[in-house]
Amino acid sequence: MIKQVYYYRLVVPKSIMILLSRLVLVILVVLLVYTDPAIAQIKIYVVTDLEGVSGVYKFAQTREKDTPLNIQACEYFMQDLAAVVRGLRDGGATEILIIDGHGNRAVIPHMMEPGAKYLTGISIPGGGLDKSFAGLVQFGAHSMMGTPDGVLNHTQSSKTENRYWYNGVESGELAQCAAMAGYFGVPTILVTGDVATCREATNFFGPNCVTVAVKEGIAREAAILYPFEETHKALYEGAKRAVAAISSCKPYILETPVKVKMEYLNIDPTLPKPVLITKEGVAVDALHILNWEKK
Repeated sequence: MIKQVYYYRLVVPKSIMILLSRLVLVILVVLLVYTDPAIAQIKIYVVTDLEGVSGVYKFAQTREKDTPLNIQACEYFMQDLAAVVRGLRDGGATEILIIDGHGNRAVIPHMMEPGAKYLTGISIPGGGLDKSFAGLVQFGAHSMMGTPDGVLNHTQSSKTENRYWYNGVESGELAQCAAMAGYFGVPTILVTGDVATCREATNFFGPNCVTVAVKEGIAREAAILYPFEETHKALYEGAKRAVAAISSCKPYILETPVKVKMEYLNIDPTLPKPVLITKEGVAVDALHILNWEKK
């Protein structure tokens, strides 16, 4: 006698299958987020400056605090910064710490964009940077001293015209900030400023670091300015891309001990003319590249 075997196929409606697949996806994402702290938190450290902001092209806007020109420049600064904050948040950043890094500060409290914390004041020791941050943003930056097409180019001081070399490589503020972040293993993921600044960033940090140019330098105090509507859109989109680029960006690391060379002008008014001073030394690590003389 031949035994017959019957097979039954369970038919599940398509709508139920879609619902189940989405549920499985949600469960996987939740498990991934709660088991991997690096994915759960994307902390971004933003160092700001004023010279590389939309609409800024002369030292009268940056050197003297609270003049009409400076107040206007700080408003430009806050508008640019708001676009970056929105882009970082929409890109997936869970925490944003903004350091008011310009010498006489630029943050205007009543214009602060929600979704970030702002560190400002007369003295900002340390600045809170540590290895918990996923990426460094250098906002409103400028090129190093002597860059022919760099708007308001300088390194640390535009008056004494400082220049720095680390392990034989001339470096501006971009490399200085990146090296300090690199000490903690934090990569530079976004640089904003003029065309020359963006070029310098690519040279030091590679093509994976996102750059956004908000103007083009003609001379130290002359620039082709871009409309704010265009720069704000570019800053927002660049910030979003920067969060996505974190995994492909590498920390900027200086070989230690760091050989340091510095040149600057002694502009003591009692001297007949400025005198060029050269100093050399060794910094134990990247955190001491600006104060290697202090033991």
